[in-house]
Amino acid sequence: MEPIEINDPVQIQNMLKAIVLTGKGFTTDCLLADVFEAGMSYPDYFKAMGEDPTAYYEGKAPAWESYHLRQGKKVFMVYGMGQRGRRVQFTETP
Repeated sequence: MEPIEINDPVQIQNMLKAIVLTGKGFTTDCLLADVFEAGMSYPDYFKAMGEDPTAYYEGKAPAWESYHLRQGKKVFMVYGMGQRGRRVQFTETP
């Protein structure tokens, strides 16, 4: 997958609805739901890169391996870890 960077909140939400992560570690049926659960209701920055054969975008694999989302001081990141499994991190800077 080609790296992608988006700054439009509506387009970001539409992208997140179509991302499904399977495999080892952090998985989800819809990445948007996990972003909302983390307290990000309107992310305004999205970056995705790498390639993961266990990730799906619009029902097709592979999708991106790593994701970085921001909303103000909140940051939500998903890292692909190969055989060790995927992990997720959420931070909020003061």
